[in-house]
Amino acid sequence: MIRMKEIAKLAGVSISTVSNVLNGRKNVGQATRERVLQICLEHGYDPKTLTNKAKSVKSNTVVFVFSDFDRDFYLKIIEGISVCLTENAYDLIICTNKSAANFMHGSFASGAIVLDASLTDDYLVSVAKPDFPVVLMDRIIKSEQAETKSVIVDNYPAMCEMVQGLVDRGFKRFGFIGGLDFTLDNQERFAGFSDTLAKNKIDFDRKNYFHGNYREKSGYQAAKIMMLSNDLPEVLVCANDNMAIGAIKAFEENKIRVPEDISVTGFDDSEAAAMMGLTTISIPRYESGYLAAKELLAMMKGTAGKEPFKLSATVKWRRTVK
Repeated sequence: MIRMKEIAKLAGVSISTVSNVLNGRKNVGQATRERVLQICLEHGYDPKTLTNKAKSVKSNTVVFVFSDFDRDFYLKIIEGISVCLTENAYDLIICTNKSAANFMHGSFASGAIVLDASLTDDYLVSVAKPDFPVVLMDRIIKSEQAETKSVIVDNYPAMCEMVQGLVDRGFKRFGFIGGLDFTLDNQERFAGFSDTLAKNKIDFDRKNYFHGNYREKSGYQAAKIMMLSNDLPEVLVCANDNMAIGAIKAFEENKIRVPEDISVTGFDDSEAAAMMGLTTISIPRYESGYLAAKELLAMMKGTAGKEPFKLSATVKWRRTVK
């Protein structure tokens, strides 16, 4: 088990400060107290003591759990969460799925906001209790036992609008790079894509569906595979910006011009997408974070409804579509 000396080093404080925190003395600032407790929890130091001490910060602490890749995507979301919580005198602790189990319980925090597909529905149902409500930003869980509410992007109509715009521009041969199949985002985005093509009587060959995982490298690899067929689609629709950017890099390496030879679209409207001039769908990330925090606070007070809160998204037409 980690020693007090090592905790002090990790926290950047003296051993006496760690001792004061663990003994509940009030001569330590709140931020330092929480930092020390967080490190102790991460390293399994004296769980019984920590459970008691953590209760002192429970009443004003919220946990945000996110995936440990593409951290730039989360900055605006975190900003929105932080602003709302600060306005209501709550503190925010941010962690990835690797350490989530240390913080996802009512003895440490008052609730959590989750945007991480790697945490299973079963796990979230097991931790979402009346004394520890959970707001989900990437899925909807229908369970009477779980104290959850969803604040999610309304992917389907936004994707329908963008694909209809592509059809109206004369595109007929489409490709699609999807994200993780089990995620709600990918399911809704592909449904909007395929339904709009069907509505316009445009056939979509499943051989032009390529699997990715939302990371840039997967988009790059999908485009490399696509190019082997020597039969590129006219337009490639990607389930997020990272994969679209990866695909564009692969095309450029092989002297395939965007948008002259192939048009490309994304979804998210990241800063990198704006810099590249990527046609995409803009998600109100700051607002989604703020609303997620607001809904969580309402759940803590018992005033929140159970129906999902869906945020609208808008199409951004840029230079990657001719």
